Amino acid sequence: MKPTETKDPEFYHRVVDCQYACPAHTPVPEYIRLIAARQYTEAYMVNWESNVFPGILGRTCDRPCEPACRRGRLSEQEEAVAICRLKRVAADHKGDIRQFMPKVPREKNGKKVALIGAGPASLTVVRDLAPLGYELDMFDEQAAGGGFMRSQIPAFRLPEEVLEEELGYILDMGVSSHFNHRVTSLRYILECDYDAVFVGSGAPRGRDLPDLPGRQPGAGNIHIGIDWLASVAFGHIRSIGPGVLVLGGGNTAMDCCRTSRRIGGDNVKVVVRSPFKDMKASAWEKDDAMAEDIPIIDNHVPLSFVVENGKLVGMTFDRVEAFYDAAGKRTLVSTGEAPVLFECTDVIIAIGQENAFPWIERDLDISFDQWDMPKIDPVTFQSTNPRVFFGGDAAFGPENIITAVAHGHQAAVSINLLCSGKPVAERPPPRVTLVSQKMGMHEWIYDSPVSDDKRFAVPHASKEKALQDRLLEVELGFDATQAFYEAQRCLNCDAQTVFTETRCIECDACVDVCPTDCLTFAVNDEENALRPRLTMAANNREQPLYVSAELPTRRVMVKDENICLHCGLCAERCPTAAWDMQKFLYNVSLAELS
Repeated sequence: MKPTETKDPEFYHRVVDCQYACPAHTPVPEYIRLIAARQYTEAYMVNWESNVFPGILGRTCDRPCEPACRRGRLSEQEEAVAICRLKRVAADHKGDIRQFMPKVPREKNGKKVALIGAGPASLTVVRDLAPLGYELDMFDEQAAGGGFMRSQIPAFRLPEEVLEEELGYILDMGVSSHFNHRVTSLRYILECDYDAVFVGSGAPRGRDLPDLPGRQPGAGNIHIGIDWLASVAFGHIRSIGPGVLVLGGGNTAMDCCRTSRRIGGDNVKVVVRSPFKDMKASAWEKDDAMAEDIPIIDNHVPLSFVVENGKLVGMTFDRVEAFYDAAGKRTLVSTGEAPVLFECTDVIIAIGQENAFPWIERDLDISFDQWDMPKIDPVTFQSTNPRVFFGGDAAFGPENIITAVAHGHQAAVSINLLCSGKPVAERPPPRVTLVSQKMGMHEWIYDSPVSDDKRFAVPHASKEKALQDRLLEVELGFDATQAFYEAQRCLNCDAQTVFTETRCIECDACVDVCPTDCLTFAVNDEENALRPRLTMAANNREQPLYVSAELPTRRVMVKDENICLHCGLCAERCPTAAWDMQKFLYNVSLAELS
């Protein structure tokens, strides 16, 4: 194998698995160390720089970072660090952060941008472009900003005061907000002399079951999930019947069933087509629903709505069994049993969302694909009309808040390049530092011992209180002590083990002291031949090996980055300081003045 090109920032970036998995590439170990040091304001600002909504995401993020967490790979008994809920700690315990917010110039740069939709993607574009002097107009049909963060996430998961606070930091940047303003023509917007237009209108249409028998006669008590949640959030719906069936297996379905329990649903069931393990809802979302006495009935396909005397009284379902082919593709096959009847007073359909662009005329040089989705460059987020950019759910379909934020950052970079007369494809490099953590031969600036603590559970409000109040937040968050001990579970994966060949005397001391056997001095070979004969076979091919240049004995040092604990024992044991612990900080470049 060739020596690893450690000057390529993406090599060490991939080693920080949690940050690499985050769509916005938040420097996770950096802010967790700050939380352990009780520097909550600084931890908040590290988050705000990349993910924009630390308090919101600390409660609602889909947590792609946690399955990637190295801690969860140590053994079958280990769980990932509670990365998401530690983010909330920074938000809950921070001081006054307005003094650290970027200044917005009074004198504008002469460029105007329109933003359609006031959700997380558009708000991120505002956050990045306002400090550069752009004149920004944001349009949204809702009465207030936030998009689906406001309309589809229940207050018992995301309190309104948290939402308002974090939206306020951005809305106070001088953006002209046009709420209760539904855009009905993109042509009109383009004719208003904007230099660029960003479409962050989300995926506003919930899927229905229009052809299912009984759908029209029972329409008065059959609700579309995202519309129903919005109506509850804005106070238009305050109650529901006692017997509720929620159709669907995603997070929206979990929000619908839990909201139903709080506004009159005494007997609420979730019915899903797929097996329980295939449900799209996050594991913790399912756990929270079941903890509130909501059964999840899997492997049932809807057959009909049952309406008697003009009144919805139930639904029938076909019981199915799932079969999987060699490629993992699932087929649902009826068991042949008699249809199952579930009685109910109301049905909430939460089987997915889709985009709708009736307001975009089809003669504006914006190409659409066979699914009526705009063709978007996945790097620049530019459409085939160079002035129009898309992001969030409007770009590639329903995702989540953190993905929308990542889209917004990159779209802002593109808009800034376009308005500066530069090619949008020429992306600025990430901002990277690599700094030694050495205080002495055997001491590091950061806390390196590996904690034996198991993952700490986040305290919850009592079920009795929670179900009586739709606005009462269920998760209470970590206190300072719990946050400290949970933060100590982080393995500091951004403290990289950096090897200097010219200092190595090949004494193998580092190999002897390594607790995970991730180091090997071996004769070089092709990767397929080298991986199996390391001290511990390196079977995870998604994580690259760290391979040194050839050493005097014609061997190479090979490190399996997949199982390294970043404990620093190799650097402590090395008699020549060939190993050093160096903090790697990676920040995605944002839009900046040229």
